[in-house]
Amino acid sequence: MEAEVTRMKGRLRYLKIVEWSDEDQCFVGQCPGIIGPCCHGDNEAQVYAELCQIVDEWIELMIKDGKALPPATAGRNVAERLLLAA
Repeated sequence: MEAEVTRMKGRLRYLKIVEWSDEDQCFVGQCPGIIGPCCHGDNEAQVYAELCQIVDEWIELMIKDGKALPPATAGRNVAERLLLAA
């Protein structure tokens, strides 16, 4: 249970993006700072769920290997900054 809570809290530290790709004609998921485009599909919610699982596994491996996690990307007003840049 404690490992699950650690993974969940770790996952919440990172911004996850699922967006439509005109080139690929599907939704593509990525987690900046953790992993680039890594999953895709026709259902946005399923791609997000798969992305969360990938991020959880990545965090678990980093913790198991005793490596430090990268700086958090969530909670840094990333969406607001993207809007301002557009």
